[in-house]
Amino acid sequence: MKKILNLPRKIIDPLKELSDSGRLTGILLILATTISITLSNSRFSEEYTGMWEYSLGIPMFTKTISHWINDGLMVLFFFLVGLEIKREVLVGELARPREALLPVLAAIGGMMAPALIFVGINWNDNASLNGWAIPTATDIAFSLGILSLLGKRAPLSLKIFLTALAIIDDLGAILIIAAFYTRDLQWDMLFYALIIIGIMFAFNRLRVKHLFLYVFAGILTWFFILKSGIHPTLAGVITAFLIPRELTGKMEHFLVKPVNFIILPLFALANTAVPLSVEGWDTLLFSRLSLGITLGLIIGKPLGILLLTWLGVKLGVTRLPTGVGASQMLGTALLAGIGFTMSLFIATLSFEYGHALDLAKLSIIAGSTVAAILGSMILAFKS
Repeated sequence: MKKILNLPRKIIDPLKELSDSGRLTGILLILATTISITLSNSRFSEEYTGMWEYSLGIPMFTKTISHWINDGLMVLFFFLVGLEIKREVLVGELARPREALLPVLAAIGGMMAPALIFVGINWNDNASLNGWAIPTATDIAFSLGILSLLGKRAPLSLKIFLTALAIIDDLGAILIIAAFYTRDLQWDMLFYALIIIGIMFAFNRLRVKHLFLYVFAGILTWFFILKSGIHPTLAGVITAFLIPRELTGKMEHFLVKPVNFIILPLFALANTAVPLSVEGWDTLLFSRLSLGITLGLIIGKPLGILLLTWLGVKLGVTRLPTGVGASQMLGTALLAGIGFTMSLFIATLSFEYGHALDLAKLSIIAGSTVAAILGSMILAFKS
């Protein structure tokens, strides 16, 4: 009887350990991706892919399930990212200028180099050029999940560095989305959004701490920004920045598990439904779009990160994390090449539907997988 009663504990304790270490999110994303690719290449392919295009909503405001996930639920992911950025700037690794400069330089280099590689490869292909930002992203959950699997081989200072790098990288991705992936602006809707943002700012300055007011204002901001033509994920970040500091810890604690264990796996399920074929793999190996993404993630990311961090250290304006050597920096820079969630998100904005989007998704999965394997191997054997 005792053995039977102990079974739930034997299941729950390992899951709790995985959750607390950050590894469970990565495992769920891998599982969701595997299920999605398998179903989209099975005899249930039509039903599975068609399910995400089913429309839901109210009259005058309906969207497909995939759009509700990408334009709705993912706003909560970006809201959480905004809270994390705010915390790091106020009391974390980005609060001290000298320590903050290293991940800032790494993030800038890690965005510039992949974009330059992609543009260089796709310079004469106007159709593909719209995807230039796809390899600039780092998946914070995946990269940290892989790093945590290495245990003591990855010192705490390295985890802090990668966390800060990924957070700044997310901020860069948000700015890129706002600046370069905005459709025709509806100025009246943007004006309404700015009014609501102004009201939230006034609440903050007056030290209003009623969470409901910020949640309601955030939903209105999301709606008006969505209708304005700017991608609504920006509403999540703006709302996070304007919530009083005293409320941010509670919101982070409340959202971190639903976002990591429900929203991100749902996003992976909805956005990795890619049909595979022999012709598809030929294109994956030789097309400019594919090479731009995979080489951007595998070579551009680590190259940009290492070059700018080396320059910062050489000029004496910053320093490497405590106890971290060159091989560990290389391994971590490769892990930053795991684009996955953010890269997939940008891909859906770059290419509406069809072969280009499928190819971009396959390239992201391939490039992120290679970056994860190389990075973890270097950290495992050189640490």
